[in-house]
Amino acid sequence: MVDLKAKPYCLSEQDIAWVEETIASMTDEEKVGQLFWQLTASQEEGYLQELMEKYHLGGCRYNGMPGAKVLQQNRTLQKYAKVPVFIACNPESGGNGVCSDGTFVSSQVKIGATRNPEYARAMGRISGAQIAATGCNMAFAPVSDITYNWECEEILSRAYGNDPDLVATMAKAYMEGIHETAGVASCAKHFPGNGQDYRDAHLSNNVNHFGLEKWMQTYGKVYKTLIDGGLDAIMGGHILMPEYMKELYPDITPEQLLPGTLCPEIMTGLLREKLGFNGMVVTDASHMVGMTNQMKRAQMLPAAINAGCDMFLFFNDPEEDFTTMLQAYQTGVISQERMTEALTRILGLKAAMGLNKKAKDALCPSEETMQAVLNNPEFRAVAPAISKDALTLVKYKQEGVLPLTPEKTKRIMIVNVKGADGPMAALMKLAMGGGAPRKSPAEKLRDRLVDKGFDAFIYESPLDKMMAQAKAGQPVNLNLYFAGKNAIADFVAGQDAVITFFDVASGHPTFGMSKGGGEIPWYVHELPVIGISVNKPTMLEDCPMLQTYINTYDANDDTMDALVEALMTGPEAFRGQDPIDSYCGLIDTHM
Repeated sequence: MVDLKAKPYCLSEQDIAWVEETIASMTDEEKVGQLFWQLTASQEEGYLQELMEKYHLGGCRYNGMPGAKVLQQNRTLQKYAKVPVFIACNPESGGNGVCSDGTFVSSQVKIGATRNPEYARAMGRISGAQIAATGCNMAFAPVSDITYNWECEEILSRAYGNDPDLVATMAKAYMEGIHETAGVASCAKHFPGNGQDYRDAHLSNNVNHFGLEKWMQTYGKVYKTLIDGGLDAIMGGHILMPEYMKELYPDITPEQLLPGTLCPEIMTGLLREKLGFNGMVVTDASHMVGMTNQMKRAQMLPAAINAGCDMFLFFNDPEEDFTTMLQAYQTGVISQERMTEALTRILGLKAAMGLNKKAKDALCPSEETMQAVLNNPEFRAVAPAISKDALTLVKYKQEGVLPLTPEKTKRIMIVNVKGADGPMAALMKLAMGGGAPRKSPAEKLRDRLVDKGFDAFIYESPLDKMMAQAKAGQPVNLNLYFAGKNAIADFVAGQDAVITFFDVASGHPTFGMSKGGGEIPWYVHELPVIGISVNKPTMLEDCPMLQTYINTYDANDDTMDALVEALMTGPEAFRGQDPIDSYCGLIDTHM
């Protein structure tokens, strides 16, 4: 069932004996505990001790916090673990996914724009080093999805792009970078492949529409590349495959379709039998509606294991979920054979990582070692290089707009287009309140342009003025909204160029439209207008009239430095190649 001498394990006879003897010595409770991951809710020693001694966790993940706290928590977890525990993080963009003071490198889409796999390898190397430095040992990365649908915001910035060959090359390079640090495993996600459905599996069903032949040429190519390269683990996604299932069962009904994490034909038939994956499989988070809307939770837990997943990501209620899985095992819903197979993969991977050969107090490094790795100046030099190479001039139909110079376009109006904050974003702002307010990305751009000799200013819309009046307790002048139009000559006289600056992470922008105001670039044929998106790279959808459009992929300081330099150099300074369809498949974005 499992070949521990083959990839990704490559175990010695001694290590195989450890796996077999450990499984043979386990109680039912210890076996069931190895199937679970938990997202920790506290760093208190008593709580962590209970997770390990009562629930015998096989894996653990935690919410973001400084490296010192991550390290301390991991020491506590390993201290009370009878079998060393997997401790994972989400370093999709570098060490900042390991801990809050880790090194940000780049989003995956930004690296995709560079077309340089060495950047993906560097991000993997940095992530692996900082994973190990904090006492973690597994990366829930790379994201190996393909952005076929520009409306799929769940992975729009998290995937390398819309080309299977590009994704396969970048994902493999990242994995190889991770593997440069001994004892750190890579878990690619989200099998069988996200990026076609615009819906988010956290909230609804998610569908991969490819049949087997097309899937093998695309997502299958990505995963086969990783598997052949020694991929340790795969995270199963809550993703339906209706066309593939119809090929197997022509009479299958929509009600019979199951997401990959609950579907043996996908997780065992496709992944194990057709792709030959020998490694460990963990489900994506079990609170996601793409999984929870299929059946009762008491059925869902053992169904995931029986489908071919080896581990289950996150308790809902520890006592309830643990008891459910234990009863499923003890009553034969999960067979002895299936349990042994799952445990063999779990313990086999722990042995391949060398966790079985280390003393408990050697599973995590010293704080001095950690700080040296987190503060490595070599690591911090990678992001600026990527920022320069990733800047993408997606659309350029007004030749002569670039370069910008103080002599030609001294007065620059920046229209700051923002997205609507959801409840979580608002809560995060409140939770992180206090201290000096941070400059917005638009303010960063303005200040840099001013430093270069431009008279740059941020546009205040009629609605902004009305809001200021209301906040000051003054009468609100509605005429600012209804009668805000000016003569075109007067509008043009107010500035030499406009930058429509999109600071939108997801969803659609909030323009706050007034009658004739400057919020939307209706004036693209009146004066030079440059659209710049610093987050979501598909803003041409909302402003297709833009004749010049740039994606920077983030608004970090080094990115803004590179942006201003490129704006003042000219089109040749934009080295990035669009990794997705930033024209969004729409005819008017090309106009």
